[in-house]
Amino acid sequence: MATVLEHTGVRERETTFLSSIAAGRHLPPTPILFLSLFAAQAALVGLTPILPQVAGELGVSTAAAGQLRSVSGLAAGIAALAMGRIARRVGLRDLLVGGLGGLGAGSLIGATAPTFSVLAAAQVVVGASLAVVLSAGIAAAAAWAPEGSRSRVLSWTLAGQPTAWIVGIPITGALAGVGWRWALLVVPFVSATLALVAVRSRQKDPPSGAGVEALWRRPGVAGWALGEFHAYSAWSATLVFSGALFIESYRATPRMTGLLLAMGAAAYVPGGLLARRWTGAGARRALVLLALLAGTGVAVFGAVRPGVWPSAAVFASLAFVGGARTLVGSAFGLDAAPEARVAVMSVRAAALQFGYLVGTAVGGAALAAGGYPALGFALAAMFGLATAPHLAASARARLG
Repeated sequence: MATVLEHTGVRERETTFLSSIAAGRHLPPTPILFLSLFAAQAALVGLTPILPQVAGELGVSTAAAGQLRSVSGLAAGIAALAMGRIARRVGLRDLLVGGLGGLGAGSLIGATAPTFSVLAAAQVVVGASLAVVLSAGIAAAAAWAPEGSRSRVLSWTLAGQPTAWIVGIPITGALAGVGWRWALLVVPFVSATLALVAVRSRQKDPPSGAGVEALWRRPGVAGWALGEFHAYSAWSATLVFSGALFIESYRATPRMTGLLLAMGAAAYVPGGLLARRWTGAGARRALVLLALLAGTGVAVFGAVRPGVWPSAAVFASLAFVGGARTLVGSAFGLDAAPEARVAVMSVRAAALQFGYLVGTAVGGAALAAGGYPALGFALAAMFGLATAPHLAASARARLG
């Protein structure tokens, strides 16, 4: 759907999304940014259901193929830290054009890769492009949103990522029956292409402000970034090991496990949409409360396992809280440095990617040492650490 604002001030009117693209009209930000983040997540999760097939055809172990996610994550983290410098020269529209073009190219290279090394190189392209799209896309939700509707646009923008899980993974799994190359190509390439065309319907905008180095002079930015790193570490590890918990604790089949994870992803979306009211003045308190709820939930998820459906309900509750915390945390960062939106969102993207690596390492060590109860308590402690910067800031404000 799209609305077109005429220069004469005539009331906005509705038209279809695709016809607006075809006509080259200036699309509103919500569908553009939703589709952009959908494409970014689709490129990221495309390997999830096809790793054994990839490993078998390219002559590596499944464990080795699994390291492709680490490769893309490392590339994304490094690229995110470089985004601040790029944003001082390039506007948001052109950043998204470059990132979405990279996602499409990386998907195409990966789907046609003759060797594992080429596939790994394609994942580097995908990871770096992912960082660009995440940073610029969330910054654009603030910069392009009409007055008074930023939290709405931001919540729908962030909903693009879990929607890619809900929609993309089943399609990818179905295409895997034809061949893993089709599975790796279709959803990421098509969504990146559609998003690219949609983004190009907008006019160019000026460069997007200060670099990352200027952020640390802003009050609260460093503490916010540290809290995001710990929260993303815990949440990423929860996602990584949740499927294994269902399989090993309840002997769930891969198909049933996929269904349970999709249900969790579906709960993530309303969490983000309903959290709009918690942005602004009450965001810090909301971040503390949501992290404590997530910590309690993940401890229960690991230690209390009465049956597959109760555990699935706990996981869906965790996803709901995760969606709410992602929205509030992103809005808090945008408010902390409004003159450097791309830079602050690049810090968020780096926290997400490096948190994935750290959280997986900590979670794996805890799981090896004490099973799923130890995993749950370790991740609960990481969620607890995410509250520390905000509690310290609140204490300083009261004393000051």
